[in-house]
Amino acid sequence: MVLSGERGLAGAFNTNVLKLAHEFMRSKKGTKISLIPIGKKGRDSLRKAGYQFVAEYVNVLARVDYQVAREIANLVSQLYAKHEIDAVYVVFSEFKNVLAPTLVVDKVLPVEEVKEAAETETAAAPASAQVDYIYEQPEQQILDRLLPRYVETQILRAMLESCAAEYAARMTAMEAATRNAGEVIDALTLHMNKVRQAAITKEIIEIVSGAASTA
Repeated sequence: MVLSGERGLAGAFNTNVLKLAHEFMRSKKGTKISLIPIGKKGRDSLRKAGYQFVAEYVNVLARVDYQVAREIANLVSQLYAKHEIDAVYVVFSEFKNVLAPTLVVDKVLPVEEVKEAAETETAAAPASAQVDYIYEQPEQQILDRLLPRYVETQILRAMLESCAAEYAARMTAMEAATRNAGEVIDALTLHMNKVRQAAITKEIIEIVSGAASTA
């Protein structure tokens, strides 16, 4: 999944995301890649590059909706469950601050088990202090409910982060454009004043010279 903007005038926001997407796809050279563009700019650029899409979603990032994230999650989950794909990645711009973008490639599926924290906790705690949790429902049943929600929230988070990063990039771009326009206006105003002053001075010299010649 490649998350881009719906419109332009956002500086290098879309360019940076698409550049990362192309780099990631080049790193997977030799494997079949199924693309799902989310955002009009990314969709148009990837289509011109000749890529085929499993699905496409446009005009969904202006107002992020959980139902759209759920629909995308269901689609990629079904493809993964049918073994049509073996991994799901999402490429997007994560919002950290308005100064610099943070480009991210997140692996959504398969869900990787976090072992470092568990191993550290096990090593630090004595064997007698370990807790055996009792689940009110079977573990498999709990996972069957939680894992789809996890995929949905990961996609929703990426959409929200991308939306916020796009707004930040657009704000920065418009601020720079306003500042540059102000500088151009000041330079043109100064040039116009110089030209007008030169014209007035020339007219005065011509009048004084004409008066002196008739005297």
